[in-house]
Amino acid sequence: MTRACIVGYAHTPFGKLEDPDTESLMARVSGAALEHAGVSPDKVDGIFVGVMNSGFQKQDFQGALVALADERLTYVPAMRVENACATGSAAIYTALDFIESGRGRIALVVGAEKMTAKPTSEVGDILLNASYRKEEADIEGGFAGQFGRIAQNYFQRYGDRSEELAMIAAKNHHNGVSNPFAQMRKDLGFEFCNTVSEKNPLVAGPLRRTDCSLVSDGAAALVLADEEIARDLQRAIAFRARTHRNDILPMSRRDPTAFEGGRRAWATSLADAEMTLNDLDFVETHDCFTVAELIEYEIMGLAKPGEGYKVVREGITRKDGRLPVNPSGGLKSKGHPIGATGVSMHVLSSMQLMGEAGDMQIKDASVAGIFNMGGAAVANYVSILERLK
Repeated sequence: MTRACIVGYAHTPFGKLEDPDTESLMARVSGAALEHAGVSPDKVDGIFVGVMNSGFQKQDFQGALVALADERLTYVPAMRVENACATGSAAIYTALDFIESGRGRIALVVGAEKMTAKPTSEVGDILLNASYRKEEADIEGGFAGQFGRIAQNYFQRYGDRSEELAMIAAKNHHNGVSNPFAQMRKDLGFEFCNTVSEKNPLVAGPLRRTDCSLVSDGAAALVLADEEIARDLQRAIAFRARTHRNDILPMSRRDPTAFEGGRRAWATSLADAEMTLNDLDFVETHDCFTVAELIEYEIMGLAKPGEGYKVVREGITRKDGRLPVNPSGGLKSKGHPIGATGVSMHVLSSMQLMGEAGDMQIKDASVAGIFNMGGAAVANYVSILERLK
């Protein structure tokens, strides 16, 4: 089977941007990614767009918007993919399937979201579309309330881990200072993150504002090519393994603290890669809320269920720890424009593997793990990347 590689990428800053819509955001990265890859637009065989939208803007049919920035892409097959907060990874995996099936040799993947034009209350309601509305639409606090419930269940079962959540937030904000794309480049410190205050109020259950990712605008893009083409280009980053596993949507029908679909995705990818966590140089994981990152330590195998706090206390996931997690600052500091997030995680991991990550750089990084999830651990994607050249 043909193997596909990442050969180029581009990334906007994340935050409250002046760009009026996703069309504008995607235009900023699509051409830049192709130029970075050294690929002419007329060589692209397929375009794959990740935008959740779901009410953020009236314009839909997002797959058709990329070609508006470059008429040479007019007749290239294009499609839009949506899978909640894992929309970006879903677009990447669809493009990988396209290349690895032999239907094309070069693909452009673009992820984007324009969120800040909507009032905060509307944003919260739109994000609830990533939950099971028949049972969960009335959760206080919107989608944050969903994870507030997860945190409450976790604390009831394993003990109050508010301090450890604050340590995760502080770690990611510290890392985010070095990320030129991050929405919040400020080292908030543990004491601020651990203290409920006017500037850091409780948002949902035990979760404080510093436990929640940011509402963001932004875009990121990747160029993928089959391995034969990739080896003749400047960069070639291969997927040593990639796995997508789902879990049931309603929280009432599963253990909300287990993230079982994510655990299975991690186990499968590590087995397919013939690796253990010890072989990874860093991980970018989906910290939409700090309690998610805590549980993700457990599902990737760093700790037993309920013992993720030990990973935090021992500093294992700090940038200077045994397995740095979110050296980019994660969603917590970088921001979380839904459709762009999965693509961003792959871009920033590729930058690390190519030694192009600047102040974020993990020394001699050669293998990366990525975990991107949609909803409350419903759609789970794990990629293991390695540099070929």
